[in-house]
Amino acid sequence: MNYILFDGSVREALLPFTFTRPVADIRVGILTIREKWEKQLGYTTTTVTEEYLSDKFPMVEMDNNVMINASFLPNPILIEMVQALEPLQAIFYQEEIVAFYTQDSQEEIDFDQYEAINYTGDLMQIANKWDIFMKNDQAIREDFEFLTEDRISEPIPSSVNAIGHQDIFIEEGAKLEFVTLNATTGPIYIGKDSEIMEGSIIRGPFALCEEAQVKMGTKIYGATTVGPHCRVGGEVSNSVLFAYSNKGHDGFLGNAVIGEWCNLGADTNNSNLKNNYGTVKLWNYEQDDYEDTGLQFCGLMMGDHSKCGINTMFNTGTVVGVSASVFGAGFPKTFIPSFTWGGCENSTVYQLEKTLETMKVVMDRRHVELTIEDIQIIKHIFKETEM
Repeated sequence: MNYILFDGSVREALLPFTFTRPVADIRVGILTIREKWEKQLGYTTTTVTEEYLSDKFPMVEMDNNVMINASFLPNPILIEMVQALEPLQAIFYQEEIVAFYTQDSQEEIDFDQYEAINYTGDLMQIANKWDIFMKNDQAIREDFEFLTEDRISEPIPSSVNAIGHQDIFIEEGAKLEFVTLNATTGPIYIGKDSEIMEGSIIRGPFALCEEAQVKMGTKIYGATTVGPHCRVGGEVSNSVLFAYSNKGHDGFLGNAVIGEWCNLGADTNNSNLKNNYGTVKLWNYEQDDYEDTGLQFCGLMMGDHSKCGINTMFNTGTVVGVSASVFGAGFPKTFIPSFTWGGCENSTVYQLEKTLETMKVVMDRRHVELTIEDIQIIKHIFKETEM
């Protein structure tokens, strides 16, 4: 069967993270949404997304295709329902389409001809950018159960102070000595070839993905995910870092989502609670205005390739776009557009040529190629967001 993940109606609500990726490639829990579907279906997937992303994330269409709304996270019941779909059948959840079996091209779909199958249980959907950290607790628990089923963890080193051993899983090649792990509050997953340095204290739910690193003396509260090749230090609470991003020094990061290839300077802090304990508003790209999240705790949302200088202070509910370089005295604004250079008192445009130069240097350090597809995506976003 050919499975295709599509962005659905929530793509705009997930900006700035979906500027540079389909909805399917958002990380929540241990795995990305795509990885969850592929591992549970036992098939690879392709993607229907924005045209400017399609060279990097192409769609492969066959005679028989099952289309899946990538904003929904799979569970065993949903997987069975998707695998059982017949032509001209569609699964709905609260009137929103979850998946459908089509033998037509994407331009010819008429849902009036489809048999509707309603999913009546609870489904986890990533419908807003803050859902990424809000639903990370449940997502880590579900990924942990799936990934560790019928498997045996590497032994916990004798120097590790561990509580809740049965909910700690260590993959091959991981290094950790003289750290404290408390899995009584949620499972702790330590990925392949990752490292937790001495003196770190971690409470679950927590996921440290492949080749990621926790620096010495770090304090981490769940539910937190440190994506592949990321580096974290200082104090982190209920945050998700996608991949290849660094928060390597002291400072607080809480109720936050950090994209790929970001860097937070030493002693960067974000506020996650307003002084009046009111609900937090976040920038909404589609409305071109702020929206009330209804959340009391909400910190920093930072798009791919963005950076900030040392001692940066992000206010409650700050949204930073793609490839911004934030620095200067005082608090930056709570919305920092893509390609901003500065962001506190005075700012200008981070010119495209300089952006691409920096991207290449940063990615070369991690032995990752800046591809033509990557460059074309950044050029498109620069033009789309140009003021």
